[in-house]
Amino acid sequence: MLAQQQSSPAPLVKAEGITRVFGRGPAAVHALRGASLSIPAERLIALRGRSGSGKTTLINILGALDRPTEGRVYFNGNEISGYSEKKRNALRRKEMGLIFQSFGLVPLMTAYENVEFGLRVAGVKSSLFKDYAESALEYVGLKARMKHRPFEMSGGEQQRVAIARAIAHKPPLILADEPTAELDSKMGAQVMSVFKDLVRSEGMTIILTTHDPAIMSFADHVYALEDGQIVEAT
Repeated sequence: MLAQQQSSPAPLVKAEGITRVFGRGPAAVHALRGASLSIPAERLIALRGRSGSGKTTLINILGALDRPTEGRVYFNGNEISGYSEKKRNALRRKEMGLIFQSFGLVPLMTAYENVEFGLRVAGVKSSLFKDYAESALEYVGLKARMKHRPFEMSGGEQQRVAIARAIAHKPPLILADEPTAELDSKMGAQVMSVFKDLVRSEGMTIILTTHDPAIMSFADHVYALEDGQIVEAT
């Protein structure tokens, strides 16, 4: 009897022929030109490329922050590229965590309050706020600093608060645009170690953009973009 072939796992995120054009006519800018990729769950994925290569546009489309001009995006088996703005907002709040290089923390809020605010936005029950927020801050090593405000923290600590806010509601997908760009190499490595542990221990999938070879070394797979196209996958 022939041995049964093992089917590959269904991708958590899939993009098919993604094109994104900004503007019209001679002034039109083609940020993406038919990009396709398939990302399984529980992976750390890096999108690399120079400024203007299309990596930020791609991560914004994968994270339902933008729509493709052409092509389709699937999340957990559902096509999301045609979702209304309301449905895309709900998807991001509940199923995704977003991290940006500018940290995006509310300056007058403590670390705890910043994470709690993220839980409110995600629609988590208020009875779970304390447990979820403290657990997330403990995970990134900042529970002892949870009453400090951003201006009382280093850049690396602020980025770890941003990570805690993104993971507190336990989303399956984290998207991070140049999350280590404002950090030195030591702090960047600490952030990437947290990401690796989130994939390994919490079963999350993380997609990030970077142009730093040291950061790419942490990734399970790297997609290289050039002039809006994926030119290499390793």
